[in-house]
Amino acid sequence: MKVVKATYNFLVGDMIILVGVLITIVVLALINMLAFLAPLRAVAGVILVIAVLGVLVATLNREARGKR
Repeated sequence: MKVVKATYNFLVGDMIILVGVLITIVVLALINMLAFLAPLRAVAGVILVIAVLGVLVATLNREARGKR
C-alpha cells in the first residue's frame, strides 16, 4: 500500500488535480467522439489548456489558504 501511495503522490500529488484532469480528458474524448460536438474540435487544445490551468489554480488557492 505504501508503494501505491508513494507513486500517487509522486505522479499527482493531489486528488483535485487527478479528478480535474480526468474530467478534462473525458470531455475532450466526448468532443472527438460525438458528431454534434464536432464544431468544438477546433478549440479542443484551448479547452485542455484552460481546464488544466483552472485545476492547477484551484489547487494552488487551496494550498495558499491552508488550514488556519
